[in-house]
Amino acid sequence: MFIVDNYLLAVILCVVTMVCWGSWGNTQKLAAKTWRYELFYWDYVIGIVLLSLIFGFTLGSTGDHGRGFITDITQVSSKNFWHAFTGGVIFNASNILLSASVSLAGMSVAFPVGVGIALVLGVFINYFGAPKGDPVILFLGVALIVIAIVLNGIASGKMSKGTEESKTKKKGIIIAICAGFLMSFFYRFVASAMDLNNLENPSAGMLAPYGAFFIFSLGILGSNFIFNTLAMRKPFMGQPVTYSQYFKGNSKTHLVGVLGGIIWGMGTALSYVAAGKAGPAISYALGQGAPMIAALWGVFIWKEFKGSPKAVNYMLTFMFVLFIIGLSLIVSSGGN
Repeated sequence: MFIVDNYLLAVILCVVTMVCWGSWGNTQKLAAKTWRYELFYWDYVIGIVLLSLIFGFTLGSTGDHGRGFITDITQVSSKNFWHAFTGGVIFNASNILLSASVSLAGMSVAFPVGVGIALVLGVFINYFGAPKGDPVILFLGVALIVIAIVLNGIASGKMSKGTEESKTKKKGIIIAICAGFLMSFFYRFVASAMDLNNLENPSAGMLAPYGAFFIFSLGILGSNFIFNTLAMRKPFMGQPVTYSQYFKGNSKTHLVGVLGGIIWGMGTALSYVAAGKAGPAISYALGQGAPMIAALWGVFIWKEFKGSPKAVNYMLTFMFVLFIIGLSLIVSSGGN
């Protein structure tokens, strides 16, 4: 299988992860013109599962290193299987909430708040689970990102204060906070199922990245029949939607959702591959720099802050600067 053998390549893959995780929300925005996010989310999950199989039978089954994909998933212990599967369940619960938040508050608000909180809590959880990197530099970078998240929230409040939109955004922000708290836990479960210290010859019963990603995707798919069905019947806003509506969607709309899952899944798979060299805390933290990417999409492409006063523009600029410095510190912490 393909594995990463140097820190620089691991960082590059983590940056790709960041771009993927921060960009999949564009497909939800595109689909939202004719499609509720609950319906979009089914196609998104299908895209993740498909991508896990594609990576498993290509990158996970070629080369002279490590175990092949099929061998890997058939030898996994029940404990590590359920760790990876549980990671998928936790992620799915959090991501459905994040999708709801995007539909209510927009990408430039939902991602920095929800994923930003997941970044902060997740770095602590992953670092103390498997310490790697300079903790002072790592946590200083995280602190700067916390300030950036706060600035984004303040800027959003100034844009819609005292309007009906303000109530909707407030609800979206609350949902994003809940999503971020849940999302901070999923990565550690999956990382604990992998032998990150020896990917070339993983211990018996433990998983290589491609097998872990596939089982993780099964956790997402299985739990979606519960979580998303509830979201469809009891939506955060609007009327309930049905499965019959899903099957009435056209192929183009379905493909947009599948593409969203493939984009997110690519970022996740590369993050797992990079974690062996970068460490789970740094790999997770860099990937969770996605809020900056999502905010860029939201601000410059979707014009979610169009017509904002100068004070808001200054806050957004400072937010981007702090995100960049914070992420740079996280990268440098791994070289110490």
